[in-house]
Amino acid sequence: MSKFNLRGTRPAATSPVTSEPSPTGRTYQGGAGYVRGSKSELFLLAVTNMVGEHTFYESADRRDTRYAALVRATALSDPDWTARFLRWLRADANMRTAALVGAAEFVKAHLDAGSGPGPGPESGPGPDGSVTNRSVIESVLQRADEPGELLAYWTSMYGRAIPKPVKRGVADAVLRLGTEFNYVKWDSEGRGYRFADILNLTHPGDREGSAQHIRGDWQHDLFGYIVKAPHRSDLPIPESLRLLARREMLLSMPVGERRQVLESRAVLREAGMTWEALAGWLQGPMDATAWEAVIPAMGLMALVRNLRNFDQAGVSDAVAQQVAGRLADPQQVARSRMLPMRFLSAYRAVASLRWSWALEQAIGHCLANVPPLAGRTLILVDTSSSMQAGFSKEGTLQRWDAAAMFGIALASRCAAADLVSFSSAQRSWGQAPGARTAQFPMHGGESLLRALDRWRCDGFFLGGGTDTACAVREHLDGHDRVAILTDEQAADGDVGQAVPASTPLYTWNLAGYRHGHAPSGGRNRHTFGGLTDQAFQMIPLLERGCDANWPF
Repeated sequence: MSKFNLRGTRPAATSPVTSEPSPTGRTYQGGAGYVRGSKSELFLLAVTNMVGEHTFYESADRRDTRYAALVRATALSDPDWTARFLRWLRADANMRTAALVGAAEFVKAHLDAGSGPGPGPESGPGPDGSVTNRSVIESVLQRADEPGELLAYWTSMYGRAIPKPVKRGVADAVLRLGTEFNYVKWDSEGRGYRFADILNLTHPGDREGSAQHIRGDWQHDLFGYIVKAPHRSDLPIPESLRLLARREMLLSMPVGERRQVLESRAVLREAGMTWEALAGWLQGPMDATAWEAVIPAMGLMALVRNLRNFDQAGVSDAVAQQVAGRLADPQQVARSRMLPMRFLSAYRAVASLRWSWALEQAIGHCLANVPPLAGRTLILVDTSSSMQAGFSKEGTLQRWDAAAMFGIALASRCAAADLVSFSSAQRSWGQAPGARTAQFPMHGGESLLRALDRWRCDGFFLGGGTDTACAVREHLDGHDRVAILTDEQAADGDVGQAVPASTPLYTWNLAGYRHGHAPSGGRNRHTFGGLTDQAFQMIPLLERGCDANWPF
């Protein structure tokens, strides 16, 4: 009788997040804990880590210290992998602060070790594209306020002395990002490092043999003006800097005449007037006329943040329809690189129904990579108390919001799915552990945002402990795969052993703690992570017997 040569047998596939084969530790809830390799631990932490924020089980300091140590370790053991990861973390995963901190720690690790990747620690990118300290710094600086942010992090951690690779990497980014608009948008008295300070520290484009050069006379004039302006109140604006000149003209207008300019949107646009600047310049309320004057120039993220303000100001339905059109545009959503939770947060913040369909479309574009899955799928969503922790101090969304959103999105793409919220049952002293579960009914054709409303209003956020293995045993019934969205801090039992070895178990990690609840990397046990839909694409790949690799 054949034991291996059976119909449906497929090659074993591997995935990039790997762990030890048997548990040697404990999760924070006391369950079997699997230690991951340094790259795997770093990846899962970075894609869920809002730097400086507490989580349920880790303080901000402890979490940030662990992150820095992991970056330093991988920077020395595999600088090329770490450099590619940090670039992807900023550009594709859109984890801004984690990428900046990671780049700084990458450089610090090599300087402390007395070595540097590629041709040398002070050089720019090598002719063969090799990794250098300088190129790593430059690669994560994608927005014009980030050079100052990185310098502030470095000096707050390591003192005033800024090493050459940091200065030169920042200088390369300044040359790329140094425009009139970026200067007026991001420079302010509230920043520790202003544009003039950054230019004085890094001298972009001035070094002999530099691979980066001033982009033209206008940039040379701009940098000169920025450096001199703080010391000369009567400094004339060079003729090449037309945006600054138009802005100066607006700033010199009497306050009583400024609202007249709202009728000429071109004047505001040509002066680089953002909505934040307009609010201060008017020295009065941002009414419907003010918003409608600046909305055409606003980026998608700014629009999403201000939907409630538009309603409160009474922005017209015609303008609201234009905003909604941009929210529904898949290309604009993709370019914005916004996380799907931002659209969910906006949906919950607004009272008007005129945004609902556009936000539904936007979040759908963010989740376009969730694949259709054949067969039967058991999807378990962890709604224990630790998953109630917020992503940031300012945010209104918890980790269980993200888990429910991804779980519903995945269930909607499955041929057949059982979607279950789980935590632990309340029990008396001495009782055996048990799970508290609630199966969520999927309604055909229901919008994702409506389903999330029903999840919240109908009591599917359960609270309590995390009896994952018990929830698996209670609901697993011949399913073709199991997907668990969780922080992995399970209580009693071994989650990996609760699922038959022949059944694929996919864990979606939403917190990045050190120990996992199951083995990972092969043999039908795979762990993903992050706050986007990208890693869902690995499921059909793995089930075809193809190895999955890092997304960068």
